[in-house]
Amino acid sequence: MASKRKPIHTQPNASPRPNMNFRPGMNDTTARAEAKGTRPTATPTSIREVLTMMVLHVCKKIIFFDTNLKVPLYLGSLFFVSLIGDFLPYPKTYLARSDNLFNVYFVKMGWAWTLLFSLPFLAMSSVTICCGDHQRLVRNHLPRLGIATGFWFVWTKFFNIIESSYGRCSVRGFDSKSSCLKAGHLWSGFDISGHAFILIYSSLVLMEEARTIIGWENIKEHLRNEEFNRARNDNSQGINPLKSLKDDDLKALKYFYNRFTPTIRLLFIGMTMLQLLWDIMLVGTMLYYHRMVEKVISGIIAVLTWFITYRAWYPTQSLLPDPVGKGLFNYATLAKPEIGLRRRASLLQAGSSQQQDVPKFMGMPLYAARQQQQQQQNAANFGGLAQQDAQAAASSAAFRNSAKTMRQLLNTRNPTG
Repeated sequence: MASKRKPIHTQPNASPRPNMNFRPGMNDTTARAEAKGTRPTATPTSIREVLTMMVLHVCKKIIFFDTNLKVPLYLGSLFFVSLIGDFLPYPKTYLARSDNLFNVYFVKMGWAWTLLFSLPFLAMSSVTICCGDHQRLVRNHLPRLGIATGFWFVWTKFFNIIESSYGRCSVRGFDSKSSCLKAGHLWSGFDISGHAFILIYSSLVLMEEARTIIGWENIKEHLRNEEFNRARNDNSQGINPLKSLKDDDLKALKYFYNRFTPTIRLLFIGMTMLQLLWDIMLVGTMLYYHRMVEKVISGIIAVLTWFITYRAWYPTQSLLPDPVGKGLFNYATLAKPEIGLRRRASLLQAGSSQQQDVPKFMGMPLYAARQQQQQQQNAANFGGLAQQDAQAAASSAAFRNSAKTMRQLLNTRNPTG
């Protein structure tokens, strides 16, 4: 009966040879964490996190519609759709009823709904990017919604004054709007559409205040890399926007970010849904309420108020309040930090795959397109190396020919040598 062959030169009391492919008593995760020069990798993404990112991506596409198209679309629709409705009344629908559910419980309390979502969103996101500095929150960020509320109050009161001052009752003998309406009559005046104003202005304010969410997910990676750098006392990494923060500010940022991020995401989704509702109700206002001139004027006032505040006033650095997203660090405009200490070819060579446009899905580059561009880059690099090798070979051949010629000359001059 055949038996297993035993290895030669085996000592009877020798211990078995240890496996040198790993360190005893240490798992793979610990070994990678202790490896010199490696950065901590991101935690595995759960299915819930993936679905949340998909929903947020769709919401960003909806609420961050290009304002260069959105504003002309608002004003153009107010003009053409309302002008047609002044001469050819549209068929009546549920939105034509002034007591419809959306008009009674949402539009008539439109600014309250806007503040209900935008105020806590602004407070939580601003206190996070200000690293817990509540004074900076109150002084530099909350006044934006206070100013917006002031403009809403002033303009709506102004519209009522215009209607009351330049109107008349359907029955003679009533000089004021209140007395006319109390008597059960109709008051006819120049009624600038408060609905059109509040719907457009609220949509634009929601869009501007929601911009804090752009680049928000990158803060998590910035925190992880900056904590790693400080633990190793590594000051060579200069691209992290959190590098200039103090240790206490970094701890406050991590605390508020982890605490408020789920609520901030939920509020952002609510702001998107509310902005969609305002657009739908604006269509109902265009079709069934007010005259064209009254709606166009209110739309122009809403757009001008938004432009003067969010596009002209707040970006001015010498004036308060601060623009949306400004805190103790800049996380929205900087590129996503690179994981690892190895430098990519894109940082060293011009015209590399990193500088070319790669098709993306949900903000992430498609693997096939990125792989194709990497292959093209490798082919280009290989061609450059081949050209260098050919030049080196040609130089070597020329040197050998020169040496051979010199030897022949020497042999001709000294044949006995």
